[in-house]
Amino acid sequence: MDLENIIKELIELLDNKRIKDLREFLYNINSADFPSILLELDDEKQIIIYRLLTKEKAAEVFVELESDEQEKLINRLTDVEIRNVMNEIYMDDAVDLIEEMPSNVVNRILTNTKPSNRKIINELLKYPEETAGSLMTTEFVDFNENITVSVAFDIIKQKGLKKETVYNCYVVNDDRKLLGVIDIKNLLVAETDELVKDIMDTNVIKTNTLEDQEEVTKMFNKYDCVAIPVVDKQDMLVGIITIDDAVDVIQEETEEDFELMVGITSTTDDSYFKTSVFMHAKNRILWLLFLMLSATITGTIMTNFENAIATLPILVAFIPMLMDTGGNCGSQTSTLIIRGLATDEITTKDFLKVIWKELRIALLVGFILAFINGIRILIQYHNILIATLVGITLILIVIASKLIGGILPIIAKKMKLDPALMAAPIITTIVDIFSVSVFFGLATIMFNI
Repeated sequence: MDLENIIKELIELLDNKRIKDLREFLYNINSADFPSILLELDDEKQIIIYRLLTKEKAAEVFVELESDEQEKLINRLTDVEIRNVMNEIYMDDAVDLIEEMPSNVVNRILTNTKPSNRKIINELLKYPEETAGSLMTTEFVDFNENITVSVAFDIIKQKGLKKETVYNCYVVNDDRKLLGVIDIKNLLVAETDELVKDIMDTNVIKTNTLEDQEEVTKMFNKYDCVAIPVVDKQDMLVGIITIDDAVDVIQEETEEDFELMVGITSTTDDSYFKTSVFMHAKNRILWLLFLMLSATITGTIMTNFENAIATLPILVAFIPMLMDTGGNCGSQTSTLIIRGLATDEITTKDFLKVIWKELRIALLVGFILAFINGIRILIQYHNILIATLVGITLILIVIASKLIGGILPIIAKKMKLDPALMAAPIITTIVDIFSVSVFFGLATIMFNI
């Protein structure tokens, strides 16, 4: 059943006060679909629907909501209902919630959180933003190395339902130092009297609390993990990061890089429609001002070649094509290099290799573009000198733009900056200045202007 029919069914059941049928219907709806469903209902129906959910389902739905919808819901829930939610959600989700709520809402949330959970939340909040520590959850299954498989299963049965995952279980010693990992499959096929330490995998893929979250997501991609353990400076197990949290980070980082690549300095995590007109303008104006002012450099250069333009006005007709070609070539290269840097296919040590590869690509592409464009100019203008001028300029522009597009992101990476900064806006500006300078410079020489 699609969302539109689900909403119609919900409203019909609600209007007819068929509460028992409504409860059963709600139970079978996926938690991830509720945010879209609730947005289509008025406030009164929203709170009724939410209160008909089981405690476990209510917590799952709450986590799926956007932060503004969570805040609105919290303000309408009783203390008991908030307490039920905070008892059911995982600690990493609780931390995310508190980080996004205003102080008055945070106070109410913490007041209705168990002291033991409140202590864990406060510990997690101490880790710097965008680190593994701030991303991890403390809800995982761990065993002492000296227990048997039978005892391990007893622990899973006792604690598993409250943990974020039981697919991977972690083995520690008496000092809680991480020794190994066991997946549930290996436990199932092991003899019940075997010791955990005899069947654990000691080659553990792990990270530390201060590792950058983007580097952690690369580990998920490289090693195909469903969870990665997090250790402190003493190699003590303090948490795990699960694949669902890694996917969220990948999405956030991708959105951030995309915004940088198109010249948007976003200061909000809100969606397009939830961001105000003022904020949209603020996020875009700085880059637009920079690009507008930098374009005056191109205009200034052109004024220095007024004699060439007056003598051969036809030259002006080729400027848009040359500038656009250069910008497109630079954008193509920078996009590929930024992607390579993001996936670790390219490193800063590959600087010379990138230059050599892009130089050969530029020569091939440049000569093809120059040849085809030269034929067009000969057919249209019957002037071999202009065709030669434009052809040579095209080759030089393609070479320069592809080298610039390849070099700048690597330099940014070396300087600990986001390579996405060195994308289309900056490269286009540099290439435009280069294009005009080279084109008119060659024109004055070839036509003796």
